[in-house]
Amino acid sequence: MCRLLCIDSANRPKEIPKNKWITKDMEYTAIWITIHPEQNNIQGVQLAEISLDETCFPYETFKLSRFAINAEDFEEFLQLAKDCSEVNIENLEELLKEEVHVL
Repeated sequence: MCRLLCIDSANRPKEIPKNKWITKDMEYTAIWITIHPEQNNIQGVQLAEISLDETCFPYETFKLSRFAINAEDFEEFLQLAKDCSEVNIENLEELLKEEVHVL
């Protein structure tokens, strides 16, 4: 798990109710990181504080680019991504650096 800062809460999909949406400038705990190969390798994150359930279909994760991470936490974040069984990409570190904002 690692802490992420929400930097973009704009354009909430109508399928996700307001009570299950993120808030800009609020910190969240990443518990799972995934890559959606069927969606051009969009990277998603599951949060400890908000669970997207079947009422949010087709959304299961929040887009990783909506969050930032402190530079000193990046190694912990990278380890979490490696621990997630779905993430099995050779250039994982470069792919994540393209999508996640490092403060």
